[in-house]
Amino acid sequence: MRKKVKPVPRFRSEEEERRFWETHDSADYVDWSKAERVRFPNLKPSSTSISLRLPTGLLERIKTAANKKDVPYQSLIKIWLAEKLDAA
Repeated sequence: MRKKVKPVPRFRSEEEERRFWETHDSADYVDWSKAERVRFPNLKPSSTSISLRLPTGLLERIKTAANKKDVPYQSLIKIWLAEKLDAA
């Protein structure tokens, strides 16, 4: 027997919706047995451009490490920053 789902309430703002979903189980409001996998091929993660001053020698060492890994140096910096934050 399939569980009856509750109607999803109308929200006045994204903040109100966020608070609602933080305190409610989506299984009560969505029939996940009918869910289908979808792809969003053109969806790009949001990012913000920053300016960062690095000593020339340090930047050259980063570029050398990036070349050895065959990745762009800016991508390598992002990877290293994420790894460091995950380890913290």
